[in-house]
Amino acid sequence: MATDGQIVRQLRDIRTELTPGGEPPALVAAFATGRGRLGVLAELAAQQQRIITSDRRSLLLLATRCADAPLGAWFAALADGESAALDTLPALGSACGLSAEAVARPPMPGCQAYPAYLAWLALNGRPVAVAAALVANFAAWGRYCAALAEALRRHHGFEDEACAFFDFFGRPATGLERAAAEAIGAAGLTAPETDAAREYGRLLQAYEQLFWNTLAELPGNWLDERKV
Repeated sequence: MATDGQIVRQLRDIRTELTPGGEPPALVAAFATGRGRLGVLAELAAQQQRIITSDRRSLLLLATRCADAPLGAWFAALADGESAALDTLPALGSACGLSAEAVARPPMPGCQAYPAYLAWLALNGRPVAVAAALVANFAAWGRYCAALAEALRRHHGFEDEACAFFDFFGRPATGLERAAAEAIGAAGLTAPETDAAREYGRLLQAYEQLFWNTLAELPGNWLDERKV
């Protein structure tokens, strides 16, 4: 029987193991130094519209798969969070020059790999291991979002409403981690669950990096060379 504290430590160990080292993605680093152009974030907002809609459904499916366990409520709460995040996207897109008509841009394969894999996990993954992998991934995603929110305020004068999307995801993952530990319960993370969480987490992190790299490879110059 594992205590909540022991499960939190298990989750943090997995997060530490899977968290990318080194520099942040090139796009995030460019905005942090004031060299990013807003057009690329307009594409980010358009792609996130698809991603969040898909992820919300995947999380609801996971909630259904473990509806009789506390973990079901945890996944449902994540889905509610996706709904809240979706409401913040129009302000970000508008501030970055994305018109209402352009929101329905074609999906970019490199950006949509993450939600496609989460949809696979919703059908085939071990729910406890999926929860652990998501907690690990949210930590890295959250750092990048927090960095972008700060950069947009500092270098582009964005107001809170325009930064709300990145603020939402940029909050520390500590509370999410503790809620996950409580939802996983006394059984804790068994060896098979831990192995599966590492596998899922590595792929989620890889698809996360592919998302950022795909945006960085957009045609045209999204880097302001005058500020290099």
